[in-house]
Amino acid sequence: MAREASIAGASSMARPFARYVSLNVLGMVGLSAYILADTFFIANGVGSDGLAALNFSIVLYTVLQATGLMLGIGAATEFQVCAARGDRVGANRVFTTALVMAAVAAAVLLVVVEAFASPMSSLLGADEVTLPLTETYLRTIFAFAPLFLLNNVLLPFVRNDGSPQLSMAAMLVGSLGNIALDALFIFGFGWGMFGAAFATGFAPLMSLAVLSIHFFKKRNTFRPVRLHLRAQLVGHIAALGFSSFVVELSGGLVLLVLNLVILAFEGTIGVAAYGVVANFAFVANALFVGIAQGIQPLASNAYARGSTRDVRAVLRLALLTALVIAAVTYAAVALAAEPLALAFNRDNDPQLTALAVDGMRVYFLGYFFAGANIVAAAFFSAVEKPARGLAISIVRGLPAMLAFAALLAALFGMAGVWATFPAAEAATFALTAAFLVRFVRGSREQRAVAP
Repeated sequence: MAREASIAGASSMARPFARYVSLNVLGMVGLSAYILADTFFIANGVGSDGLAALNFSIVLYTVLQATGLMLGIGAATEFQVCAARGDRVGANRVFTTALVMAAVAAAVLLVVVEAFASPMSSLLGADEVTLPLTETYLRTIFAFAPLFLLNNVLLPFVRNDGSPQLSMAAMLVGSLGNIALDALFIFGFGWGMFGAAFATGFAPLMSLAVLSIHFFKKRNTFRPVRLHLRAQLVGHIAALGFSSFVVELSGGLVLLVLNLVILAFEGTIGVAAYGVVANFAFVANALFVGIAQGIQPLASNAYARGSTRDVRAVLRLALLTALVIAAVTYAAVALAAEPLALAFNRDNDPQLTALAVDGMRVYFLGYFFAGANIVAAAFFSAVEKPARGLAISIVRGLPAMLAFAALLAALFGMAGVWATFPAAEAATFALTAAFLVRFVRGSREQRAVAP
């Protein structure tokens, strides 16, 4: 009987799951093209020094993205719960609070980076050659911080308000516009690193132009309202989105740790090779973040309705999808590693190619575990169990990465560096599996005692 109910739940959720997840995966892949396009054009327009500088810069860029995801996902989760309960006043209050939080965060990030870009670049690993390139990229990107954060808030709100297609279209328009402007600014105008960052900064503006259409639709159910900020709501939004913040920030911390370790082993050319690996990893990561963002409105809505069957169905479909995508992604990268590396190697440096090829084939094994970890962390936040999601996100971030980077690099050199990510994700998966088993057992008991 339980098995029949489980199958029925999966069947009833399959269509909305496919709709929301496919649109979000496509949109997130498009969004990740911001950095991938920069990588390609910088690699071929500036060279390996520019590639290394970009890799240093991405560490701080993830702070900007992580902040946007925390505000957007946290607020959208609470918005969905309010909407499912028919609380329009509460939903508008959540939206407006998120806008104010985004404005404050953007101002802080902009001022800090503009004031301390040079020492920050040095701390990230830049030397006398890559320092001016890194500093230029950071100053330019963070000048657009308000647009990035506003875009990250509006995207999940529009998606949760019944317009996932428009949300996806906005992400794709921004990404395609970024690619076109990259080509124009780097090759057409010869602006180098500044041109790459300027193009990326314009991308959220194009995305926001598309998202603004939603405010003219009759189906739009949210708008800014006058309010007095409530500390409790600010804290609740931050708590619900904090696991998303840590997931995104973990990518930057991984980048920072491995950049510094690789600098010691292979120097700037090693960091450039890691830049190739890391930027394809950003695309892979976007696939799983797309699944995570796609299930958020579905899981939150089912949870608000008290439907444990639908909640478990969403979780089951998400984990299965993550496993399939991990397998397909690894097969594609393993088979095409060499041509992918050569596409980002303007000078045909054999050392860069060899390092990048070896790195991709080992590093991407981690996504068999990372996919489940990312999806589970987001799922727990969506069903208002942020502590579990946060625990997963924290463990897969700095603690596991530091431990395995130190151990494996000391034992196996560069091969150990590449194996750090798979080892850290596999260790984190043990915690994820324990949380998932506990959740499933709890939902079964809740269903058994329900009238």
